[in-house]
Formats: sequence, structure tokens, C-alpha cells
Amino acid sequence: MTDQREAVRSNAKYLRNVRPIDPEEIHEYVEGTPHPAVVRQILREEAADLELIEREDGTFVPVSEEPVSPRRGPVEELPADYEHALEELLVERYGVDWEDGASGDLLRSAIRRFKARYLAGHAVEYDDDVAAGYAIYHLPPYYAAIQYALDDLADRGLLDRTLRVLDVGAGVGGPALGLADYLPDDALLDYHAVEPSAAADVLEELLAETGPNVHATIHRTTAEAFDPADALGDADGESAFDPTAPDDGFDLVLCCNVLSELEEPAAVARLLLESLAPDGTMLAMAPADKNTSIQLRELERELEDERLGDTEADDDGGRVTVYGPAVRFWPGERPTDRGWSFDARPDLAVPSFQQRLDEATPAADDDHDPGEFVNVDVQFSYSLLRLDGTRRIDLSLDAGEWARMAEMDRHVTNRIDLVAAKLSRSLSDGPDANPLFKISDGSEAVDHYAVVTNETALNRDLLEADYGDALAFESVLALWNDDEGAYNLVVDEETVVDRLA
Repeated sequence: MTDQREAVRSNAKYLRNVRPIDPEEIHEYVEGTPHPAVVRQILREEAADLELIEREDGTFVPVSEEPVSPRRGPVEELPADYEHALEELLVERYGVDWEDGASGDLLRSAIRRFKARYLAGHAVEYDDDVAAGYAIYHLPPYYAAIQYALDDLADRGLLDRTLRVLDVGAGVGGPALGLADYLPDDALLDYHAVEPSAAADVLEELLAETGPNVHATIHRTTAEAFDPADALGDADGESAFDPTAPDDGFDLVLCCNVLSELEEPAAVARLLLESLAPDGTMLAMAPADKNTSIQLRELERELEDERLGDTEADDDGGRVTVYGPAVRFWPGERPTDRGWSFDARPDLAVPSFQQRLDEATPAADDDHDPGEFVNVDVQFSYSLLRLDGTRRIDLSLDAGEWARMAEMDRHVTNRIDLVAAKLSRSLSDGPDANPLFKISDGSEAVDHYAVVTNETALNRDLLEADYGDALAFESVLALWNDDEGAYNLVVDEETVVDRLA
């Protein structure tokens, strides 16, 4: 079989730049003339190493070198295939009426329990029931959130169609499915998940619904015990990882909703960063709540500027850089504010499994409010780290032209010009309140907010800008808000706001 496999690989290498590789054709050139189905299976197993994708007609072709384009429009729902797959898993485990009776009570209790433990700052322990409840409640918003975060990379052409991905703390698969669907059909995803708990069983079921060019491996171990070299082996399974080689390492490392549960998140993050390819990215994500969001930003700042590995280069190669969405507009300056920043996107359509579980709650359950088991809010904090010095927005400001947030105390009551990134959706309470946005230039020691008191055509860019966009403010009024312990930059009829490319 080894000789047969090598013969298929040799034919594929020869034909890959000549014409589509057809198992119906090349099986005749393999010793023993194996059935075309055998050749097709070998090609599927070797596709990641050979960088081939399988087309609908059953042939294999090289992956395009064109980068992945950004997604257009909002994520509206969890796709029906995943919805049905999860419901089938629930039926298999708990019966056709899984949302009713003892099984429904069990799942509702599991969801309430892990929500309470999370709010109390305790780690969640996953058994089969908790994993099922977690999938019901968290799968849809996590599926959507990662796609918005990936836009930051695709906008700059930094997401290739050939991706080697490590997903640490993969859970039930929300980020994995979102990534798989974000990529076009002609992309190749070599996906490795690290998940020690019962959530891996749900993940395995759902990954089966992804396309033929998603090649998934699940490593059932903890983040602390996992050795990235185990997923970076050669075709024979031997560890071939060389962090100094230009093509070695992961293109993307995901740490979604897991770092806050680790005893030593910085140590684990350093190990994962060292497993990145030189032009790779680590995407860390956390819920939007205050504690985990701030913890994520603190970790980002702890890792920033560290030089990993043995490199002695004078440039930024090997040095941890914050790619985004946080910004660093002033050379040598770093923010020391509390760092609570999160994105919020349109709600998803309510999936049937959430609706069924919620509506089946017994009327005698006094603790239940309608919608308790529906979770379609897409709100999340994230950080993108790289080792090549690349930033999503690469600006270096002139102190003679722009005010610096680090020196905002001397500008209070004055109108000033400054450049800042928009790092929130509107934080106002109620539709009649003035729109309020967190902004940052990467030098601030306390929070800064832009508040719109008079919307005009000349300042509307602040309202319309996306999360993370850079904006130039001209003639904005700087004030100190003693109640909030923060600076307010008042945007009124005298203020001009322009989006920067």
C-alpha cells in the first residue's frame, strides 16, 4: 500500500501543473491498477500535503494563489446543515422529543449551570450533557463572530486559500465551522483541533458536515499538554517542524474563548505564537463581558514586543506585534487604560434547537423567562497577533499636527485635531441618547469616548465607520467626564470626521 500511495503522489506531482488530476485516468499508471475509488481516497488523504483541492467533477487541481476576499454582508444564521446535524445528535442521545421531559430539564439545567459558573469566574467542566447544552446555546454566535474577525485579515490580503490552522480549545466547533464557511469552495483547510473534553464528540459530528476540502484532525488533549509539533509532521507522521524555516508553522492559530480558562494563559500563548509561520496570525477571542474582555487585552499587552525564538534580527521579525483591532499610532507609546473593547454585530436568526428548548420549558419553572435559552447576540472581543511587524492600520503620527491621547489633560476645554480608531458600536443607553463610541490612538492611560451631540454630513463618518476603522477628527472638543473618569471628545456642528484608508 505504501508503494501504491507513493505512486499516486508521484503522478499527482507530475500532473498538478499540467492538467486536472483524474483518478479515473491515473489509476492505470499505478502498479496493481487499483480501483479509481482507491486512488481518489489516497488523493483526499494527501490533498493537504500536495496542496490540492477536489472539484465537483471528482478531479483534483492545485489551490489558487489568490488570497481570500473579505465577506460581504452580515452573517444571518447558522446554516441548516449544521442545525440539522446538531438536532440529529440530540435525537440520538436523548430521543426524538429531546427538549421535553427529563432530557429537556437536564439540558436546561446544564446551560444554567455553566452560565452561572462562568459568571462566577469558575472553569466549566464538560461532560456529554454540558457539551450538548453548550452547543445549543453558544454554537451560533461563535460561528458568526469568527467570520467578522477574519475580515481584518482578508481586508489586507493576508488570508491565503491554503491554510494550516490550529484551533486550541476548539469546543463544540463554532469557530471551526465559521472558518470553514468563510473560506471559498476552492480553498484548502488543513485543520487541527485541540479539545480534551466531551465537546470533541460534538465537534467531530459537526465537522463531518463541512466540504471535501476541509481536512480535520482532532487532538484530544489539553492546551497545556499539546505539542504543536505533533500537528506539523511530514507525510510519514514524523515531526518536521522547524520554526526557522520560511514555510513551516501554522498560518492561523485560534484561541477562542479558552485563554481565560487556563492557569497560565501567557505561557500557552507564547508556545502557540512560536508555532506560527513567519507570516501567520494568532486570533484570540473572548466574550464581550468586562472581565474576560479586559483580561484578553491585558494578555495582548503582556505579549506585545516580546521577541520569540532564538532570532537576533534587528527588524520586527519574530517580535510579537498587535495587528488589530487595537491600534498603535504613536511610536514608542502603548495604552495602559483598562482596555475594555468589543464588537457587536446584527443578531442571528433564532435556530430551531434553541427555540424548541426554550418553548418546552415547563410552565411551573418559576426561574424561566421567555428567551432564556435563546442566544443569538453576536458580541465579542478579539486580538490579532503577528510576528512580522504587520499592522492592519500602519500610521505614524506627527505631534506637530495631531493631539496625543496620552497628553489629553492639557487639551481639556480646547478644540483639537486627533486621529483615533473606533473601538465600539454605540454605547448609548436608549434611542434618544447621544451616540457614544470608545476610541483609541494607542497611547491613552484612561478611556476616551467620542460623543456625537450634533450629527452633520461632515461628521457622519464616525457613525458609519466600522469597528477598528481609523478616523481623523478636526476641531473636536476635549472634555473631562468626572463621573466616568474618562475623556469625552465632543463631536458637534464644528467637528469634521473623515475615515482614513
